[in-house]
Amino acid sequence: MRVFSRTFPYVPFNPLIPGFFMAGTAEYLQALESQSVYIFREAFNKIDRLAMLWSFGKDSNVMIHLARKAFFGRVPFPLIHCDTGLEMDEVYAFRDKYAEEWGVNLISHPCPPLEETDSSLPHAARVASRKTLGLREVLDRHGFTGIIAGIRRDEEGTRAKERYFSPRGQEGHWDVKDQPPEFWDQFKTDFAPGTSLRIHPLLHWTELDIWQYIKLENIPIVPLYYARPWHDCFGKDFGGKMMRFRSLGEKGITFPVESTAATIDEIIAELRTTKIPERAGRPMGADEDESSFERLREAGYM
Repeated sequence: MRVFSRTFPYVPFNPLIPGFFMAGTAEYLQALESQSVYIFREAFNKIDRLAMLWSFGKDSNVMIHLARKAFFGRVPFPLIHCDTGLEMDEVYAFRDKYAEEWGVNLISHPCPPLEETDSSLPHAARVASRKTLGLREVLDRHGFTGIIAGIRRDEEGTRAKERYFSPRGQEGHWDVKDQPPEFWDQFKTDFAPGTSLRIHPLLHWTELDIWQYIKLENIPIVPLYYARPWHDCFGKDFGGKMMRFRSLGEKGITFPVESTAATIDEIIAELRTTKIPERAGRPMGADEDESSFERLREAGYM
């Protein structure tokens, strides 16, 4: 296992201060890293039963890398995969390879069937909500009181309202109107009995930050992020266009977007100018129903 010898002193990250660090520089990325490592250690210190979600996408792979930096080359809590059985083949191959290579304690839990989800939701949202039900089962079975997730504020409007330490009710419900203030890196971690916490160490990162950090730290990623010619993709014919996945989700509800970016440098260059949203290839909350994503989040979706 790789031993992380490089360490950075903790510096409170404040991108609002002009000239604090120039975005994209190694110093800027190290400040992002330092803040995330601080959050990991704070969560590990304050929460008794801690676990982390692993979706095998770019963000959660960065989280594993940060956790290993925070805890001297190991991840000291279990990783959870809520498995719908609909991950793409390349994703399952990535999981099997790196779960062994990184020596993590992986809990792969099969999600309940579609029939157990809310029938009033659009189809893509119902598929996604299977993960919410699966996570509830994992929490009930293992008694975790804190779950680390890889969401970022810039991904989607509802996620911009999150906190680093976000309380959830008994059923995992999220009350957007009742969120604790977080000033000057003072995080509230003590809540009423029965409350669980979601911890978001990447909340202050952007998609571009993630890719620049992946390049800096040489973090493995699923090859689906790189552009290639696509013909048939889960029933859609793209006629051989150069395309890549910006976000990884389940088969049939996630699709590639047009792109010629076939290397990390090309992805970084593309992200500096693109107007295409990161979740453009995922119909949930867009093509189907603009409110569906917010409904899922309120019900406990990751």
